[in-house]
Amino acid sequence: MTSLTPLAAELRAALGPDRVVSDRQELRTYECDGLALYKVTPGLVVLPRDTDECATTIRACAAAGVPFVARGSGTGLSGGALPHAAGVLVVTSKMRTIVEVAPDDERAVVEPGVINLHVSTAARPHGYYYAPDPSSQQICSIGGNVAENSGGAHCLKYGFTTNHVLGAEIVTPDGDVVELGGRAPDVPGYDLLGAFVGSEGTLGIATRVTVRLTRLPESVRTLLAAFASTDEAGAATSQIIAAGVVPAAIEMMDALAIEAAEAAVACGYPPGAGAVLIVELDGPAAEVEAQFGQVTALCEAAGATEVRIAADEVERALIWQGRKSAFAAVGRISPDYIVQDGVIPRTALPEVLRRIEEVAQSRGVRVANVFHAGDGNLHPLVLFDGEAAGEAERAEEVSGAIIDLCIEYGGSITGEHGVGADKAKYMPRMFTADDLETMHLLRCAFDPAGLSNPGKIFPTPRLCGEVPRRHRATDPPPAAELF
Repeated sequence: MTSLTPLAAELRAALGPDRVVSDRQELRTYECDGLALYKVTPGLVVLPRDTDECATTIRACAAAGVPFVARGSGTGLSGGALPHAAGVLVVTSKMRTIVEVAPDDERAVVEPGVINLHVSTAARPHGYYYAPDPSSQQICSIGGNVAENSGGAHCLKYGFTTNHVLGAEIVTPDGDVVELGGRAPDVPGYDLLGAFVGSEGTLGIATRVTVRLTRLPESVRTLLAAFASTDEAGAATSQIIAAGVVPAAIEMMDALAIEAAEAAVACGYPPGAGAVLIVELDGPAAEVEAQFGQVTALCEAAGATEVRIAADEVERALIWQGRKSAFAAVGRISPDYIVQDGVIPRTALPEVLRRIEEVAQSRGVRVANVFHAGDGNLHPLVLFDGEAAGEAERAEEVSGAIIDLCIEYGGSITGEHGVGADKAKYMPRMFTADDLETMHLLRCAFDPAGLSNPGKIFPTPRLCGEVPRRHRATDPPPAAELF
């Protein structure tokens, strides 16, 4: 903490004493995000309340050569907001103003600390909502959603965060305030906004975000179908898409995930089910009604043992409660767990799920599967007891093997949680050295000093001033990027 003392004094003088946290015990509040497996106590925490205070903080960090990491609600699951032990954690949770809701333009302007669900709450009286809906939407913030390009259950039909961001005011890594994108649907020039969304805090910090609002659908219908196994549920998913139906959401949970959800929220899913499928359709009433009949018939043809149709909003909410609580619910059946986030082709679901089970059994580890079946975005929950000798290591092995399976089947190491600190080591399995070098060059264009969220995404950190070349395992990380 000694080396950060002058910076702490400078920031207290500029922002006020209540904006800067340096007490060791208070700092530990911020030592991890939703991925509690990795913990680092930040050197300093700053809580800006507006763009000017955020820019002041970053300019001070840049002048002192101190790395910084942005953090919103801290719900990320890849260690993207893992602090730097010798750096500043910039917490945007106090920047929570909904600046504008403009239904005539179908947009809203919000600060990064605004909770995802609050955008829809503000837009709903005007007949609109904000479509991206991560399972943590009641607590996750827009700034974090932009950083990780978050998705959610309804991204099958409506797309990820990047499809709903029109513009962003950002503070660059040298402290300048810059506008990317804008209110127009297609701003001329290079798509710098597209590069920023999903950059995981490595290109700067968003301080205002202009988001696209979506009109509330005329009709919403939701069903829950129970199956004997994930094979039948996966087959039903493929058949629904093959029939030309694009639901707003198709979600799957296996028996272990159902057990956890029942223990946590008593969602009342069909007893004895090996898997359940949640299918939701929305849109014009006539279209939804016609397609809903198709979906019901396809689920029954695929072997559904029971199909429940939500009669009203209360029943719809109850169906979704089990799915939305799934990640936290596994705490009822396991003291520790790792959440993975791989992607595979939808048609490979049955085979990959079988192979995940084989890997888990071979290591003596349980895996609960809950995922966005419609687009093949898996969220296996690898369960273990960190107090039991060897279990954490075996869980890590299974977690890595799942990522390898996703790559083997032509998928991706992440769908919506990001790479962060957790998956950086897997990047060379998916990308060539030249691919990674090109990504580095883009990052360096924004952040030549390498201060913005260092040590994330890339497996071999290096200074931007180095001559581009192939990565070698023997390359030492620069001192500024060591945790």
